[in-house]
Amino acid sequence: MIPFEYRRAEDVDSAVATVTGNDRAAFLGGGTNLVDHMKLGIARPELLVDLTGLPLDGVEELPDGTVRIGAGTRNSDVAAHPVIRRRYPALAQALLRGASGQLRTLATVGGNLLQRTRCVYFQDVTTPCNKREPGQGCSALEGYTRYHAVLGASEHCVAVHPSDMAVALTALDAVVQIRGADGDRAVAVADLHRLPGAHPERDTVLGHGELITAVDLPPTPFSARSWYRKAADRAAFAFALVSVAAALDLDDGHVTDARIAFGGLAHKPWRATLTEHALRDRPATAGEFRAAAEAELADARPLAGNAFKVPMARNLLVAVLRGLVDDRAEDPS
Repeated sequence: MIPFEYRRAEDVDSAVATVTGNDRAAFLGGGTNLVDHMKLGIARPELLVDLTGLPLDGVEELPDGTVRIGAGTRNSDVAAHPVIRRRYPALAQALLRGASGQLRTLATVGGNLLQRTRCVYFQDVTTPCNKREPGQGCSALEGYTRYHAVLGASEHCVAVHPSDMAVALTALDAVVQIRGADGDRAVAVADLHRLPGAHPERDTVLGHGELITAVDLPPTPFSARSWYRKAADRAAFAFALVSVAAALDLDDGHVTDARIAFGGLAHKPWRATLTEHALRDRPATAGEFRAAAEAELADARPLAGNAFKVPMARNLLVAVLRGLVDDRAEDPS
């Protein structure tokens, strides 16, 4: 066993100061990802700062209509919250499809956003992996690539981001509130995660010691017409091969606005801005939806084992958008 020190945080600022001052310290929330990585030898913190006693949980409506979710809120509580289910159904759906009930009652919103890839080579310390140890090489490039990226990858890494929740939050224009040693800042969820480039070991734009304290959902009226759907190898408790989160604003059979994100295609939740642009002011028909999907997927670069992801993403998006038009998106349950 690799020894480490454990400390319960007394307040947010002291927790941030403690981790900022120690390069080998880490925050501990639900621990559903970090503890696994410690067991596998991927993560080796010398100090864990436990955040679970801090007042960082809860869902509240702010005066301007924004809904703020504390970073320490359990995934199960967010999925069940009536405000989330009514105003942001895609988020509730994504959480309910993201893990088992046991994991949802332990995992936190902040931790879910920061979970690391489930690439089999990243999790196997006997294989080279640039994300785990920069400069080693990427075993996936010539290996098993069924789950890997078709958009935004690099020669250094083709892993994908695993979070269902992050895809929904990206489509819903969510913003993370961050506390660091230099104060507070806000970052859109769409900008929180990085593409791999030459530094795949850096998953996000957060600096060491910066802490997500909350996630804000804007009061976009048509977010109530949103849906999350994913295709996976199993019906339950499996990571997405491809997923789609979408919100649609309609007027007299035409799309007036749209918010769309893909999961399972890239190193980060992929905001489909080209598709959104192609949909605006167009008829809400399957043909238009298909053409808009092609605009986003034209730059896809599939690997030997995952070319199926491109037509799967197109077809899944068309199905989600048609469901929203016909008002038959699933109720979170």
